[in-house]
Amino acid sequence: MIKISREFKAGVVAIVVLVLFVWGYNYLKGYNLFDGPSDTYFTKYNNVQGLNAASPVTVNGYTIGKIVDIDFNTDPDKKGELIVEFSINEPFTFSKNSVARIYSASLMGGKSLAIIPSYIGETAVPGDFLKGEIESDIFSSVGEKLNPLQAKLERVITSADSLLVHVNSILNPTSRMHIKNSIASLDATMTNLERLSLNAELVVIENRQSLQNSVTNVEKITDDFSKLSDTLVNADIGALIAKLDATLANIEGITEGLDNGEGSLGKFIKDDAVYDNLDKATKELGELLEDFKLHPKRYVNVSVFGKKEKPYKKPESEE
Repeated sequence: MIKISREFKAGVVAIVVLVLFVWGYNYLKGYNLFDGPSDTYFTKYNNVQGLNAASPVTVNGYTIGKIVDIDFNTDPDKKGELIVEFSINEPFTFSKNSVARIYSASLMGGKSLAIIPSYIGETAVPGDFLKGEIESDIFSSVGEKLNPLQAKLERVITSADSLLVHVNSILNPTSRMHIKNSIASLDATMTNLERLSLNAELVVIENRQSLQNSVTNVEKITDDFSKLSDTLVNADIGALIAKLDATLANIEGITEGLDNGEGSLGKFIKDDAVYDNLDKATKELGELLEDFKLHPKRYVNVSVFGKKEKPYKKPESEE
């Protein structure tokens, strides 16, 4: 039987411990020495939201890789930008238009990287950069929605504080006394209104029969109007309108005749000679009547003594 020395055993244990230490150290950094070959890709962020090396990389919730390294961009024009290197161990093909999105893996705040695959365009190869996005978690979403509400609430509180200051300045002892008197007056007014309402109710009770008769009369008038409406509907409105139209046509013909000087009335309106003759005859008739009143004996020839009346002479006032 081969006898193993104590020094050989110590050396084997030391080698195993060293291998485990190297494997564990690399595993914590995201490297698994026992994994097969993997493809490495990159993405960029201004803020990685707590994403760490060795955080899982998923597609549709399935882990296909891990974060290899996170380091600052060495480009002077992009200082502060972070470059995230991640590996994919599964045979998974996607295009360069895919998105690498940081999201919350749990409510405890752990972050993961999800590949939102796109299959349109050129296929991505190891070493390509994918577009980086950050998904808002529930707390960030609530915070983003509460920030405007908080600002509005602060403005409302400030306004309310100013209002209270003005109210306190207005409500001095005199104003308080006026308000107290106003409330007392309002109470008296409400009492009067209550009394008035009670009186109105009593009036309604006392005149219930009269009100009922009035309502009956209104119903009867309404029924009569309804019957009248039915009568008008059943009447020959067309014939009535035709007669009315004929009457209006006759009136229009008469008016046109008068306007054209037809008939005696038309000649009187339009012919100036007829008007002048009528005016002259009216004046002569007036003169005759006046002379008859002044000298009736000229027209009634009754002579008792045989004396003759002087002939008619036109009054001097009208000459």
